[in-house]
Amino acid sequence: MSSLIMNRTVNNVLIIAEAGVNHNGDLALARKLIEAAADAGADFVKFQTFKADKLVSKTAGKAVYQMQNTHDQLESQYAMLKKLEMPDEWHFELIKYAAEKGIRFLSTGFDEESIDFLDRLGMPFFKIPSGEITNKPYIQHVAQKGKPIILSTGMADITEVQEAIALITATGLSAEMITVLHCNTEYPTPMHEVNLLAMNVMAESLNVKVGYSDHTLGIEVPIAAVALGATVIEKHFTLDRSLPGPDHPASLEPSELKAMVSAIRNISIAIAGSAVKEPTSSELRNRLVGRKSLHFSVSLAAGTVIEREHLKIMRPGTGVSPMRIDDVIGRQLISDVALDELLLLTNLK
Repeated sequence: MSSLIMNRTVNNVLIIAEAGVNHNGDLALARKLIEAAADAGADFVKFQTFKADKLVSKTAGKAVYQMQNTHDQLESQYAMLKKLEMPDEWHFELIKYAAEKGIRFLSTGFDEESIDFLDRLGMPFFKIPSGEITNKPYIQHVAQKGKPIILSTGMADITEVQEAIALITATGLSAEMITVLHCNTEYPTPMHEVNLLAMNVMAESLNVKVGYSDHTLGIEVPIAAVALGATVIEKHFTLDRSLPGPDHPASLEPSELKAMVSAIRNISIAIAGSAVKEPTSSELRNRLVGRKSLHFSVSLAAGTVIEREHLKIMRPGTGVSPMRIDDVIGRQLISDVALDELLLLTNLK
């Protein structure tokens, strides 16, 4: 299954529906999120695996967007995340349930113990979240698993991305097994801060596959990312943006997720051509109907020397092309012709 990430191209985009912590600590809600992701046609539904005690100190404050989205400025980040932990036993049930619904389960581990647990569960690849891109021991631990890696780059500059990739490849993992996601970690991301072309710059300068992890409102930006060459798209979703929690307001609702997946699949097909400018097979059927030919604008007798006013240009394109009009003018008719008749080279001496 690891080949799923290694072999992705712009013609075959991997779509990760990010449930994250939008389960709100409710297993039934987590199952419904899996149903929505499967119904939308995503490739993976992804959750987050962490223990708050290992992730954040008890005195750490929340991000501004987290305070705004939870409507609680006094609650600590620890207290918020403690309520959103996903128990180990959930993983077994959700993996099974995802398989029943025809979608693959994935989770991001935020510490080494969680990575080990997910590895034992058979994750096909690992996702390094943006917050861990400067966590050397964590990155090395993930890379030593020998599986493909998706590296998210929110809050990072190009030097930090290069350093993370160097850590990964130093363990023996090849660059072909790394996909770098452009990302902005503000929820939601303002359009003027998306900077989507940075994705292409990373592709060129780092010589790795690239994708995009999106936190904007709407579906336009991930669709644009695919048109620009993203091989992986990750997007948060929820059952209802009005639910309590830090990530719901910046997430897609099920109908929007479905529309995004459909649009990405269509864009993937649309950019999958040869890049050679030539008519397609369907266009060849239309060419004779849609193009024009030279026709006679008057009835003429045999022996008439053709002048410009004797000709008009009309559909269909089954006769002499208007591009050859100068080759026709001045030639003599060898037979009578009628008004509107298609000019044929057999008419001419």
